[in-house]
Amino acid sequence: MSDVPADFNVREQLARIDNLREEALKFAAEQHKLAAEQLKLAAEADKLRRDRWLAPLLMIVSAIGAAGGVLSVLHAVGVF
Repeated sequence: MSDVPADFNVREQLARIDNLREEALKFAAEQHKLAAEQLKLAAEADKLRRDRWLAPLLMIVSAIGAAGGVLSVLHAVGVF
C-alpha cells in the first residue's frame, strides 16, 4: 500500500498554496502601504513640531519690524 493518503488531492493542495501565496502578497503590499503612510505622517509631524517653535519666533521678529516701522514713521513726521 502507498504512503500517500487516499484523500490527498494535489489540485486542492496547489489551490490552497496559491491562495495562501496571494494572501501573503496582499498582506505584504498592505504593509508597504502602511509603512509609506507612516513615513508621510512622521514627516508631517516633524513639520508641525518645527512650526510650533518657529511661529512665536516669527511673531517676535514681525513685532520688532512693525515697531521699527512705526518709529520710522513717527521720526519722519517729527515726533522724535
